[in-house]
Amino acid sequence: MGKLKLEQDPRMKEKYRSYPPKVRKKIKMLRQLILDVAEENEEVNALEETLKWGEPSFLAKKGSTIRIDWKTKTPDQYAMYFKCTRLIHLRKYTGILLNMRQRVLSYLTLKMKCQKRN
Repeated sequence: MGKLKLEQDPRMKEKYRSYPPKVRKKIKMLRQLILDVAEENEEVNALEETLKWGEPSFLAKKGSTIRIDWKTKTPDQYAMYFKCTRLIHLRKYTGILLNMRQRVLSYLTLKMKCQKRN
C-alpha cells in the first residue's frame, strides 16, 4: 500500500484463519477489493480493520463501515455488508452497479455468481 495507512486489529489474523480454506480465499479477495478501493480514494488516508459483531470490518473517518463474513448457516455464500443507503458503483472492480438499499452483496462461493439479498 502506498499512502493508505492500515491499522489492523491483532485478532484479525486468527479470524481469517478460522474460515474454511475455500471460503478464506474468497473473503481475502473481498478484503483486497476494499483495500484497493480505499487506496484509490483520495479522501481515505487511513483504514481500521477490526472485528464488529464478530465480523471483519473496515472503518474510515469518512464513509460507512463495510463488513465481510461467511456464516455456517449459509455455507455456500459469503457476503459484504454495507451501512450506507446510497447508490454506489463497483463496476470498475466487479462489474456490479449496486443499489445500496439492499445493504448486502452475497456471493455464491462455488459459482462466483453475485446475487442480491433483501
